[in-house]
Amino acid sequence: MNKQELIGSVADHTGLTKGDASKAVEAVFDTIGGALKKGDEVRLVGFGTFSVSKRKASTGRNPRTGEPMTIKASTQPKFKAGKGLKDAVN
Repeated sequence: MNKQELIGSVADHTGLTKGDASKAVEAVFDTIGGALKKGDEVRLVGFGTFSVSKRKASTGRNPRTGEPMTIKASTQPKFKAGKGLKDAVN
């Protein structure tokens, strides 16, 4: 399922127009992204938890040349599925 299919499904389930469903889906994505950017955690009981983890700087190798290179520290988004989602899939 891609984003447009998700918007169509939300519109069908809620009775909203596709335009309104698109705004709602975008608002959810923007809100989750904004919270993660601030370093907050988003918990959706029964669905899962969105969080942020910090990755330390490390040393790797360039696959082409084999030369050592530095991989800078970064912040990565993470998602951990909740029990309700796990049960729905299995």
